[in-house]
Formats: sequence, C-alpha cells, structure tokens
Amino acid sequence: DFINRKFGRKEIQYIHPDLEPILKETYGIIVYQEQVMKIASQIAGFTLAAADIMRRAMGKKDKALMAEQKKAFVAGASVKGTPKRTAIEIFDLIDKFASYGFNKSHSVAYSVLAYQTAYLKAHYPAEFMAATMTSEINNTDKIVLFIDECRKLGLNVLPPDVNESDWNFVVSDDGVRFGLAAIKNVGTGAVQEIVRIRNEGGLFKNIFEFCARVDLRTVNKKTIESLIQAGAFDTIEMNRAQLLAVVDRAMTYGQSQKKYELAGQENLFELGGNEGNAGTQYPALPDVEPWNEAEKLSREKSLLGFYVSGHPLKKYEKEAEAFSTAKFGETELVKFESNVRVCGIVTAVRTKIDRKGNTMAFVTMEDFTGKGELIVFSDPYKNHKDILYPDSLVIVEGKAQPTDDTLKILPSVIYPLSEAHTHYAKHVIISIDVNKIKEETIKKLRLIIEQNEGNCSCTFIVEGVEVSTPKKWYSRRYLVNPNDTFIQEVNQLLGENSVHVN
Repeated sequence: DFINRKFGRKEIQYIHPDLEPILKETYGIIVYQEQVMKIASQIAGFTLAAADIMRRAMGKKDKALMAEQKKAFVAGASVKGTPKRTAIEIFDLIDKFASYGFNKSHSVAYSVLAYQTAYLKAHYPAEFMAATMTSEINNTDKIVLFIDECRKLGLNVLPPDVNESDWNFVVSDDGVRFGLAAIKNVGTGAVQEIVRIRNEGGLFKNIFEFCARVDLRTVNKKTIESLIQAGAFDTIEMNRAQLLAVVDRAMTYGQSQKKYELAGQENLFELGGNEGNAGTQYPALPDVEPWNEAEKLSREKSLLGFYVSGHPLKKYEKEAEAFSTAKFGETELVKFESNVRVCGIVTAVRTKIDRKGNTMAFVTMEDFTGKGELIVFSDPYKNHKDILYPDSLVIVEGKAQPTDDTLKILPSVIYPLSEAHTHYAKHVIISIDVNKIKEETIKKLRLIIEQNEGNCSCTFIVEGVEVSTPKKWYSRRYLVNPNDTFIQEVNQLLGENSVHVN
C-alpha cells in the first residue's frame, strides 16, 4: 500500500521500459500454466483439482508422479476419443516445457522484484528502509540488521517520538523515525490515543501538557515511563532522568486539568493566553542529574530490544571495522570451524560447572549487526573471566560454529576492546595539513610518538594548499603503539580523524 500510494502502480510495474517485455513474458508463462490445466481438463477429462496436481508435479520435477500423470492423461484422452499416439505427443510437449518453463518464470519474476527493490533502495532509501523495518517490526534480530544497514547508507535511525512517530516506522526530515508500537508497555490503544490527540490539537509542548491532553486511563503511568526511557520525549526535553522523576506530578497536573475542564472552570495557572493555551504556566521540572550514556542506552534497550539513540560500540566503531573478520548478523558468510575475530559488547554471562568440576561460561555478545554466543571452556574462562561481565567491550578470537540464525564462537583469546590496537594493529597513518600546523606542532607530534613507542610502522601523509598532491613518507625511525591515549592526543593536536590504524 505504501509503495503504491507513494509511486503509483504503473511506475512500480514498469520502472524501466526494458522491463515491459520481460513482464509480458512472465505473464505469458503464467498463462501457459493455466493452459496446461485446461488441456488436461478438456483432452484427458481431468478435474481442475487433478489438473492442478499435474501442474505441481511439473513444477517440482517429480518424475515418479509425472509418470503416473502420463498414464492417467493418455488413458483419459483415449476415453475422450484422442488417439494414444497423439495423447503421448501432447503430454511430452507439456513435459518438455516443464523442464525449463517453470524455472524461467520464477527467475524472471524474482529478477523483476530484485530490480524494483534495488531501484527503490537506491532512489528512495529512507522510504524503502522505513517500509522494510515496518514489515519486520516484531522481529528484533531483523531490526538490528536493518539499523546497521541504515548506518551504512548514512541514514539516521531516530528514537520514537510522541510528536512525530506513528504506529509504524515513518520517514522524517532527519532520517527514519521509530514507531511507538516498538516500545514495550505501549499498547495499540495508547498509540492511537497519542496520535489522535496530536492530530487534533497539534504537537505536545511538555510532559505536563501531554498528561493534560491524553486520556490517562489509556496512556497510563507505566506507558509514560516507558515512552520517556525509550527517548520518545527527547525532542521536548533531553534529560530523561528529569522527566522520569516528574511523572507522578505531571499525571496529577493532567488529572486536575481535566477536572477543571469538566467543571467549566479556569485553572489557577491560566493567564488568559490565546488559543492553544499559549499563556499557560506549567510546573517547573526538578533539578535532576542526567543519566550517563551507559545507563541511558541500557534503559533504552530494555524497552526497544536494541540501541537506537547510540551504541556502546560507537566509540570503537573504527576498531570494529578494522579488526573484525566476522559479524554476528551475517552468519551465512562464516565457514564452520574457521578462525574468526569479532568485536562487541557482553550482554549476559551464564556460568556452568563442567564434567571435570571446572567453571565454564556461556556468554551472550552483540555487535552492530546482531547477537551471538561465546562458549568459553574452563581454561579460557579462567584466563579471561575478569573481562567477561555485562557491558564489557571485548574483542574475541576463536573457532566459529555458525548455525542458521546464530554465530557461536569457541574463544581462544579475549582482550578488552580498548587494547585492540595493541594486539592487532600493524600500521598507523598520520595525516598532516601543512597549512594548519606550525613548527611547534611538529615538535609536539614527535614527542607523542616517542612517548608511545610500540611495534606498528608509521606513515605520514602530508597535504595542503601548497602541496599539489598528497605526499607519503614511510618512517624508518619510529614504531608506535596506537593505543587510545596516542590516538586521542594526535587527533587533538592535528584535528579529528588525523590517525588511521589498520
């Protein structure tokens, strides 16, 4: 419905004129299948149900069933006056087409569908991803993959918003906006009430006005608390902790407003503003310290099932891209028993006593694309248990055991993700813009390099207005340790993204 309304049925069917003959050919093959059933019915006296069995036998290339169908066809044709030889020739012609026609019809249909979806994704990426995510709104694993795909496409995936979201995913000026139905404890009735009130009276101004307008029997306290923690009030007030602390007071305010309205009285706080209560004074928000990023994302994930407004791995996104050889959401690309390396966040740890009386662990881990499991036997668990705890960011190396929907890894080595550069980096590239630095800057850079001596080779790329083409100098003197401190100090000195590690 969305695609037809957005682009029109004609454009979807004929995105490119070259497709028209292909579509007609596909249609002709489908008509041929119908004709097969008519031939079986009129020549051999098959019922439509029996003729459909013959059609399906052709499609599945079932030789045994086709042999039975041939006997029945020839016998039925003979009864209706068709010579046996002619009946055999007719059936053989149908069977010959079945050897390639059905495959062709499927491949053509799928190629057209692939062309259409590729066209939509290329030219209308936000609309395409919003529709795709809506189609899988109850499948957390798929949504995680789609969020990562949006990230690769440069599309922002925004938290649900009481002033913009609908039931499903929608396109906004800033990206793809989450639907309110994706939030736990927010039922269909509450979503309908919020959207209805917003459509009738305009955007919500603050949490007090929100509670005064919606039906608090439908949009109850638990629903409001869930909306706040999922980020649905962020465009009104960014401090989620502050809003959560004032929910009871806001609901009391809303209930009192409704009582005044029913009694036909003016609220004490009304100052006689214009339509829309522009002159209304609302209670002040309490002075509450905002949650740190970890707590904010943890609460958000508990209600959405995934991270939206941020990700614990965001800080190490470059490391994850540079050093990972596999991703949890792409199990089909991983070979069984292959050596892989993954970067992610530990979300759960379950320990167990093995047959020898030693402790092992089953660790749930997530990256940008999905989640997987580490099966940590007693020896590696003993060596690495200090860094295997919820919210720990790690890089894991080990044997892969992919299944249809889960990537399991038997780790041999586990490091904190902050040490990934130390263990896996081989080369450091430092970009220098000669138009933005002074001799003193070069001296400070040399000092930073000398203070972080390591094993990685170092290349300098020099560019600027006076340099026609960027020039590269490979350092024979300096080997560096590209740890977090080194990268941070160089970026502060030379500018963001001045250091690249591989």
